[in-house]
Amino acid sequence: MGSVAGKIRGLLAGLLMLAAMEAAAQTVDADGTVHAPATAFPESALLSPDTRAVLRGQRNPSPVPPPPPGTPLSCPSMAGAAKADIPAIRTCEAEAFYGSPGYAKLRQQFDVTITERTIGGVRVEDVVPNSGIAPANRRRVLINVHGGAFMGGARTLSRIESFPIAATGRIRVISIDYRQGPDFTFPAASEDVTAVYRELLKSYDPRNIGIYGCSAGGLLTAQSVAWFLKEKLPLPGAIGMLCEGGVYWTEGDSSRFVYDTSQHTMAVNPYFTGVSADDPLAFPARSLAVLAKFPPTLLVTSTRDFALSSTVYTHSRLVAQGVDADLHVWEGLPHAFHMNPDLPESREVYDVVVRFFDRRLGK
Repeated sequence: MGSVAGKIRGLLAGLLMLAAMEAAAQTVDADGTVHAPATAFPESALLSPDTRAVLRGQRNPSPVPPPPPGTPLSCPSMAGAAKADIPAIRTCEAEAFYGSPGYAKLRQQFDVTITERTIGGVRVEDVVPNSGIAPANRRRVLINVHGGAFMGGARTLSRIESFPIAATGRIRVISIDYRQGPDFTFPAASEDVTAVYRELLKSYDPRNIGIYGCSAGGLLTAQSVAWFLKEKLPLPGAIGMLCEGGVYWTEGDSSRFVYDTSQHTMAVNPYFTGVSADDPLAFPARSLAVLAKFPPTLLVTSTRDFALSSTVYTHSRLVAQGVDADLHVWEGLPHAFHMNPDLPESREVYDVVVRFFDRRLGK
């Protein structure tokens, strides 16, 4: 898979070179910074007609009926919000999510039962397929750690991540409602995942436990492995880092050519207050010694994902340490594209995730 990483790095370099060639006067600073003019990237010609239609619908959504009187038209942003206001904002986001046509469709597409419970003192959602757990998965369990920039996503994005995998793979998925910023800081989420994992170890062989997550959840998956190592716990059988790697998602070239993420760096994320970018417990891809101990790892990204660089960088370093690491890159799609089940490529991602864990767990 190392050659794949090389091709992606070549793609990044090629995009920058293309922009530079179109410049009337290209300049390169002594530190390697390339100054290039604004460049338009049309929709990829390699996308299928079905995918184009879904993306067009996202860009031009159909009018929806007005909300009931008293319903807020939009929820306040968590960015810069007072700590005391965060619970209300999360409640607002959840209510908007549950009342949306998209959530109703998600429930229809993926027939699962959700049970809210506490495991190891941490709130979780226990998701099982109504079609029944497959015989091969009766002694297996997956842990989902949701995305949301370590600011939100519990019981919203977490359901978009867990329902398809539970239903497609016919496997139990435990989605963790871990502590987040700004009311908590690193390593609160890692501690919560570890608490749930310790409890599951009482019922499951670690080789039959998988962990996966998208975006912030992809990074938290890596952080969790690093934390398990620190706590001297047996490692899970396999992990999946989707739409993110083991360094912060705005690092690298992709965060520049996809869109300007300069205002969304680790330094302004309240969850990482006081954390060093070189801390391997927070950013495990910084340490080859930590990565060398990782279990089999699946990495998923796309060519227009601002976290492409983080994902590719992590994959190449895992491969260099001899870790069994698979990298899958989808063409012309944005960050976390598979959270839209209507995309044909999303179904491909679900199948890749299910097959990966099926092959690796229990080994």
